[in-house]
This record gives sequence, structure tokens and C-alpha cells, in this order.
Amino acid sequence: MTSHQVSWGIPRLRAPLDRWREEGASFQDGILALVLALLAFAPTLSNIGAQLGDLPERPASMLSIALTLAQTLPLAARRRWPAACLAVVATAFATHQALGFATTFGSVGLYVALYSAGAHQVRFRRSTAAAAGAGYVALAFVLNRLGSPLGVADYSAFCLTLAAIWLVGRSVRVRRVQEAERRRLAAEVATAAERARIARELHDVVTHHVTAMVVQADAAQFLITTAPERAGEGLVAVSDTGRRALRELRYLLGVLEATGESAAGEAARADRAPTLGRVTDLVEGARRSGQPVEFSEQGERRPQPVEVELAAYRVAQEALTNAMKYAAGQPTRVSVHHGGKRIEITVITDGPPGSLQAAPVPPEPGRQGGRGLAGLRARVRMLDGQLEAGPRPEGGFEVRATIPTEPVQE
Repeated sequence: MTSHQVSWGIPRLRAPLDRWREEGASFQDGILALVLALLAFAPTLSNIGAQLGDLPERPASMLSIALTLAQTLPLAARRRWPAACLAVVATAFATHQALGFATTFGSVGLYVALYSAGAHQVRFRRSTAAAAGAGYVALAFVLNRLGSPLGVADYSAFCLTLAAIWLVGRSVRVRRVQEAERRRLAAEVATAAERARIARELHDVVTHHVTAMVVQADAAQFLITTAPERAGEGLVAVSDTGRRALRELRYLLGVLEATGESAAGEAARADRAPTLGRVTDLVEGARRSGQPVEFSEQGERRPQPVEVELAAYRVAQEALTNAMKYAAGQPTRVSVHHGGKRIEITVITDGPPGSLQAAPVPPEPGRQGGRGLAGLRARVRMLDGQLEAGPRPEGGFEVRATIPTEPVQE
């Protein structure tokens, strides 16, 4: 057989297996029970199975057939009711052995029921194990009274075999529980990370826009008495800033409601996310607030992953917010450089030498982290980037972020 024939045959074999996995547990167990019941009456398999007692053999009868079916068909419920399945199968096996009927392949059902009880029994596991042990001791006593030639060593060896099968099932159950716990913890970590990310987004949106609106409203209030004809411009700026804040808050609400939505919905939310192309809106908003801002952009702007675009936008937003809060009226320069493998955002706010005017107030001791420049530094670091922020020797404050990029395939 050539390699081409083998590779052609593998998908044909994989398809039935995939369909089998898609079926429910009840269907799978029902098929298993039915197949085992049919094999129990196959002459070639009559010598394969569990045998205990070695009593004089009786000829087959309707009772032996019923007991054989009772050792196989209950396996259809082996995962739904494992303890009940084990009780029925074990009772049928014990009766079959005590009456001296010939061994059948159906006695393998005892092994399957024991494994299933160890792997799928959720409650009363110790009680089930104790009852099974007591039942085995009773069976050994009955077989001995009926004249079985087996000794204590034989019964002990068979008991150890049954215990080993139980323990195999138990180990599978333990691993399954551990895997479920690992997935639960991973989901909790992912949820906590998402909450922290959304908290940072809310901080960036609210802090920037509220700061801009306060500055613009104060300017409008001043202009009402000094230059009433210009006060309207300030109120328009407040209105525009409020609308941008609402738009970004709607985007965050869309992220919160995103669970289980389609890929098309994800793409639509990505289109609404703030991007580098909207940095000019931030600059215009700062200018309307009275902050003299110069903006420059070098290099060719290319589509980037949403995380990169959003992080770069937040860097510019936070730096401009700090400039308006701590260095109102000081000249500020925003530059964006698009490199081949990275984006560099620089925001410089002038100030007198040795002044900390443009520096954000350091957080209070013990205060929760993850806000402002500290949160931005963590965000940029998650993208393998770097953010530096601090006072300049010649005065003022500088924020510089370098973010690696991978262009999106259009």
C-alpha cells in the first residue's frame, strides 16, 4: 500500500470516530452493552471471561441466558447510574458462579461495571466500595460451602484483580476532576485579567474625557464674562468631548456583552475600538481645551492588530490627559512614528527646568495599582513593548512608548 493510499484512508477512518464521539454517553453505553451481550453467546469466546468457584458445570438453560444478559445489558446505564449498574451485574455474576453455569464472555461485564463505578460514581463512593467488598466476601463464603476447591490465596488474587480495576477507574475520575479544576482556575484567571483590562479602559476613557470637559467648561465659564462670542465654541467642545466619551463607553459595553457572539460581531466591535487614526481627535480636543498641542506623524501607517492600535491610542490619551491636568497651557508635542516592526509614540510637555509641573502625581501608598501610567506600562509590556515616562532634564515631562507590530493581512 502506497503512502498516498494510507493518507487517503485516514480521513475515511476518522469520520466514523468523530461521529461516535459526537453521540451522547447513553447511546455509546447502549451500543457497548448490546455488543457485549451478543459476544457473550459467541462459541469462540466462551472460554474468555471471569471465572470463580470451579464448581461442577451445569448445562445451559433459560436461567443461565437470563443471568448472562443481566451481566451485560445493565452496562447501558454504567455512566448514568454506576452503583446500580455494578449492583445488578455483580449480583448476576455471583448467582451465575454459585449455580455452576459455564463461563461466558458476558462475565467481562463485571470488570466494565467495576471500572465504571470507580470512574463515574460521584456520591457514596466509600459506601459502594464497602458494599462491593462485603458482597465479595459473602460470595467466597457461599462458594466454599458449595464445595469450591479454591483456597484463600485464589480468592485473594481475584479480589486484588477486582480492586485494581476499581482503582484504575478511580484514577481516571481523579484526573478528570483535576482537569476540570484546572480549567475552572484558568477561566477565573482569564476573567480576572479581562476585568482588569476593562477597568483600565474605563479609567482611560473617564479620566481623559472628564478632565477635558472640566477644562473646557472652565474656559467657557471664563469666556462668558470676557468674550461671550467665543463661549459657544467652548460649549461645543464640551459637547463633542462628551459624545466621544459616550462612543467609547458603548464600545466597552459591547466588550462586556461579547460572550458567545459571532466572529462578525467581534469584527464590528474591533471597528468601533479607538485606534491610532483617532489620535488626531485627541489632539483637537486638547487644543479646544486650551492646551497648545503640535502633532506629527512619520512613516507609513498600516493596519495593525486591535490590541496594538488600542494600546498606542491609550498612551497618547493618558499623556495628553496628564498634560492638561498637571501642565495646563504648556506647549505639548505628540509624535507617532510608524516603523517596519514597531510603533513609537512620544508625548513631550514643556516646562521650566527642574519643574514637575507636567508630571503626574505619584499614587498614594497602598493604593490599588493598574491605573494611569502604571496600567499603561503593564498593557504595553503585555505586547512585548516598553513605556518610559519621567521628567526631562531641560524641564517638562516626556512619555515614550515602543510597541512591536505585526501588520494584519488584508
